[in-house]
Amino acid sequence: MSRSRSLIRLLLSYCRDVRGIPVEKIQLSSVKADLVCDFLDWLEDERGCSISTRNQRLAAVHSFMRFVQSESPSLIQQCQKVLEIPFKKSPEPAMKYLTMDEMKVLLNQPDRSTSSGRRDLALLCLLYDTGARAQEIVDLSVRHARLNHPNSIQLMGKGRKTRLVPISANTAAILKNYLDEHRLTTPEKLDHPLFFNRQRQRMTRAGVTYVLQKYAQMVNSIPDISPHAIRHSKAMHLLQAGINIVYIRDFLGHSDLKTTEIYARADPKARQEALASVAPVTPSELPPWATDADLLSWLKGYGKATP
Repeated sequence: MSRSRSLIRLLLSYCRDVRGIPVEKIQLSSVKADLVCDFLDWLEDERGCSISTRNQRLAAVHSFMRFVQSESPSLIQQCQKVLEIPFKKSPEPAMKYLTMDEMKVLLNQPDRSTSSGRRDLALLCLLYDTGARAQEIVDLSVRHARLNHPNSIQLMGKGRKTRLVPISANTAAILKNYLDEHRLTTPEKLDHPLFFNRQRQRMTRAGVTYVLQKYAQMVNSIPDISPHAIRHSKAMHLLQAGINIVYIRDFLGHSDLKTTEIYARADPKARQEALASVAPVTPSELPPWATDADLLSWLKGYGKATP
């Protein structure tokens, strides 16, 4: 209700200040599609509202007009035209991910001579190697790490779906040393959080983000990134290594292949290789009709009225 009230107040202000229509003369019949479109453009251009805010205002207008047409059948046609105004698509933000070289530099930042540095290294290596979401990492307990061949981590994703993700021998060795150092290898520690804070409480997503950004800030070439950017980085590196996108979908725990396809669209190298795989047509390979002047002349004039 407060959102609708805010919308009506804003629309009335627009009609009064921009359209020059006194508030007391504004009627429901005045709220037509062209006025609503101009109002939405005014929100975006003059008030600096984002596309998301513009769409929220339009959703409120749609809701209001549905109510109007149910109460005033004579305005149904007018309301329908307003309801046909589409939401504006916002441009997709550029996907943030690190190159392989940047990832190597990032993983070299933790100080291995300190306990906290070794913990952070294990965390970052596992975050990248599994392509896991931050929540999936903080939910891990010791029992979820299998550090004998084949090395793997059991992750629980969205919808409480579990998946087994392989990890490299190097990451497994780093993780094993971390578990040994913190005495987490005994059976009674199986349900202990894999990564924890100084109070030995399970680490939070904010904690994972803090650790990642602390080391990212040490490298000038690495922008401000989130744990999800590391997930994107792993997916892009798998794609660039020639791994089938179906396997990448399963690796990341996506339920729909369309979600995984964003990596193929975001990778310029993959697009270039796809275009290069299509052999160009040379003049000697042109079909016979392409060099038939009479036929081409006829085709160009096809459908044109003769004088």
